[in-house]
Amino acid sequence: MKKVTIADVAAHANVSKSTVSQYLNERYDYMGEATKAKVKQAIEELGYQPNFVARSLKQKSTKTIGVIVANILHTFSTEVSRAIEDVCNEEGFHTIVCNADDDPDKEKKYIEMLRAKQVDGLIVFPTGNNRDLYRKMVEESYPIILLDRWFSDIEIPAVMLENELASKLAVEHFVDRGYQKIGLITTSILEHITPRQERVNGFEKGMAEHNLPIPDHFVQSVAKERIQAALDEMLSYTDRPDAIIAGNDLVLTEILKYVKQQQLTIPEDLALIGIDDVPYASFYTPAITTVAQPTFKMGKMSAELLLKKILNKTVDASTNEIRFQPTLMVRDSV
Repeated sequence: MKKVTIADVAAHANVSKSTVSQYLNERYDYMGEATKAKVKQAIEELGYQPNFVARSLKQKSTKTIGVIVANILHTFSTEVSRAIEDVCNEEGFHTIVCNADDDPDKEKKYIEMLRAKQVDGLIVFPTGNNRDLYRKMVEESYPIILLDRWFSDIEIPAVMLENELASKLAVEHFVDRGYQKIGLITTSILEHITPRQERVNGFEKGMAEHNLPIPDHFVQSVAKERIQAALDEMLSYTDRPDAIIAGNDLVLTEILKYVKQQQLTIPEDLALIGIDDVPYASFYTPAITTVAQPTFKMGKMSAELLLKKILNKTVDASTNEIRFQPTLMVRDSV
């Protein structure tokens, strides 16, 4: 079947090829409504499909960005990705989302694949590895923004939460409600994932400010598959926490599963605060107190920064580390 060209569309609509090109590039400044309608009708009747590869070569832009999330199962990842897509769509950019599963090898492969596809820039939740690859992109002035995590030794703009404050807010709320034996469970910090490590640091600082002890078994940083076992161990001690901070949404889910299986009651048997305001937190019984991240604002900011870089607009040096404030959502689990 013969491929329909711009020339075919122009002949069918009885306009010039440049008029069709202007229509396809949404340059309507000097185009009447009747002309737009004719071109649109011709495209539909002929089934014309623009050649995006040819257009990209001509314009030196694919109008596409890549987003590499650490784990698509995180509520944070999906909400932030949605915000990024919204901003990019408004500016005429497409978005390709890849899930790295916190695996440095997958992260590296996705970066190389997306760059091979000539995406105009990247937003990445970095695993903490592949530093040489990131340094190379900085040297090449390749547009990239980090989200949720950062490298202290590589100058790439990063959009993050005030993670230490998030843990401190949780500790403060527990203390205000009379709790002193407070524990924390996070997913593994072996790879020095920024938010996990910072939330542990914030927890320790918050406890120190209230002169509260932290027995070794009060803090657990384990793989998702071991969270329930770690919780079982934590609560097996005579000196056990009566309040726990879930370091992220995946940890909160595992804790709630454990509570149900063990027929515990929240907050009577175990008070609970989750960092990340998951959708079900407000209607779970009892409603779960959480520390919320402004996910859509963070996604919007990262997309806007990347598009500024892509479009060669100045990005202020002060934007190298942008921190958003967490918000305590007080409910019934404390």
